[in-house]
Amino acid sequence: MQQDLTQGSISKQLIGMAAFIGLGLLFQTLYFLIDLYFVGSIGADALAGVGLAGVFFFLAMAAAQLVSVGALSLIARAIGARDVGQIDGVYRQSLLLSGGLFVLTLALGYGLGGAAIDALAADPATAAKGKAYLDGFLPALALMFPTGAMAAALRAAGVVRPTMLVQTGTVLLNAVLAPILIAGWGSGFPLGVFGAGLASSVAAMVGFLGSVWLFGRVQTLIVDPLRLDRPSPVILARIVGIGLPSAVEFLLMFVTMGVVYSVIRNYGSEAQAGFGVGSRVMQAIFLPAMAISFAVAPVAGQNFGAGLPDRVRRTVRDAALMSSALMACLTVLCLWEARLLVAPFAPDPAVAKAAATYLGIVSLNFVATGLIFTASGTFQALGDTRPALVGGLLRLIVFSAAAFWISAQPWARLEHLWWASAASALLHAVVALLFLRDQLKWKLAGLVPRPAAA
Repeated sequence: MQQDLTQGSISKQLIGMAAFIGLGLLFQTLYFLIDLYFVGSIGADALAGVGLAGVFFFLAMAAAQLVSVGALSLIARAIGARDVGQIDGVYRQSLLLSGGLFVLTLALGYGLGGAAIDALAADPATAAKGKAYLDGFLPALALMFPTGAMAAALRAAGVVRPTMLVQTGTVLLNAVLAPILIAGWGSGFPLGVFGAGLASSVAAMVGFLGSVWLFGRVQTLIVDPLRLDRPSPVILARIVGIGLPSAVEFLLMFVTMGVVYSVIRNYGSEAQAGFGVGSRVMQAIFLPAMAISFAVAPVAGQNFGAGLPDRVRRTVRDAALMSSALMACLTVLCLWEARLLVAPFAPDPAVAKAAATYLGIVSLNFVATGLIFTASGTFQALGDTRPALVGGLLRLIVFSAAAFWISAQPWARLEHLWWASAASALLHAVVALLFLRDQLKWKLAGLVPRPAAA
């Protein structure tokens, strides 16, 4: 059920929420890892194609931030201030915005996605596999928006366990459907990589319906989760104003992925497949720090809305310490044996070597990445996500310039690109922490507890 995060132990609240958020993120990531696992038996070009189509996952995630970040920030602060009307109004507008993005994703994906894959693929075989997977996977991407709007409202209210349970069921369904549709088990009609994407879409639809069914049963602040209100320009502007910088920040990640695929295409499909596997495994490794940062936003947001500056500061401090400790342990794991982590998804030795090399080098920036996530969650809670965008933009500029320069050198190897990526992440962390210090000083100055509304 919904929680009052303005009282009680902050550490327990962060750990309790992060545990369920982390499980939910893990199951969300498993969608793609399950596809990689079953597609790996088809060949390196199929792996590369699925990894290439997975870039569009970042694009959809960027658009999803436009809704979820803005809605979560406003709803969490409204809960802290006990403003029930604001809670409902923000949710309705976020749902309306999600519907528009749902339609836009399908239109652009089916209209322009194939041409984008052709431009990035190392060879025609990889491009064909990538387009086939994307055709099946696009409905799953589109469903991220309405499902994400409901999840953001629940997370703002401190409700995370039901979402995790729904995601668990959808991942299990995807794991069952993927081999059936890919290899044609039982049906006799193998669909290949298209079947992998279709399995994820069917599971995502079941997850959406499950979220609708649970929504009114786990919280009492919002009723009738699919009812739409008339557009409110004022509320929509507030949601977009907070969510847009985070959306652009995720879009920069999409652009960075495009830069990497463009630079390494001359190294062959094994290099692209290795990067695709390594980056997906890295995303799974990031889940503990991401879970903590996702917990920071509602905890700090409710306390900020309630006018409790000391609890906001303690939330940031505890989250930074937790994420740093976790990411340091994961760094040691990757440095010890990265090949073990990528082996289940890369049966080809050349692909496995490329993936392990990538993961071993970029693991050196894991602690810095954990701090970036914590800062980002705090910016969301405070209602100003522009600092996160500035750090992400600077990182993209530095990495892109270094990557294109390195790729033009006769001595260039893939490892040099990964070292450039690690260095740019460290720069990003420094910028984020400087902005975080200033934001806390400015936003919390003069903040006083607000009386509860009737």
